[in-house]
Amino acid sequence: MRSVVQRVKRASVKVKGETVGEISSGLLVLLGVGLKDQEADVAWMVDKISGLRIFEDSTGKMNRSLLDTGGEILLVSQFTLYGDCRSGKRPGFSAASPPERAKILFEQAEEGLRTKGLHVETGVFQAEMDVELVNDGPVTILLDSEKTF
Repeated sequence: MRSVVQRVKRASVKVKGETVGEISSGLLVLLGVGLKDQEADVAWMVDKISGLRIFEDSTGKMNRSLLDTGGEILLVSQFTLYGDCRSGKRPGFSAASPPERAKILFEQAEEGLRTKGLHVETGVFQAEMDVELVNDGPVTILLDSEKTF
């Protein structure tokens, strides 16, 4: 499971011009599900995202997590995080999970984050979405449950 985590001042997602998810201060998380991902990958990702210490404390040091700040999450599915461009210029997506399985694991991640007490908004799975954000910092972190980076 892979994610791009961006600390934001605000973020929203629209489908066909209609806002379906919107947050103020918190994290925009683009989440991709890989072919080999299981429930353990979901648990790892939920724990990592919710505990990621990328918010500043009173001294200006990144030392606080979303759980500490009470921030929100905008969680958006993004299979293209498994795009492989190592050969040629057109990405291949053979490492991405099939949509049916990806949706199940994506929803488990959403529920896991909510279970931690976080406010979670989402996009629409498999929809064409317009995502807007005001990046705070900017702070952008890449996560991979297989720890490839």
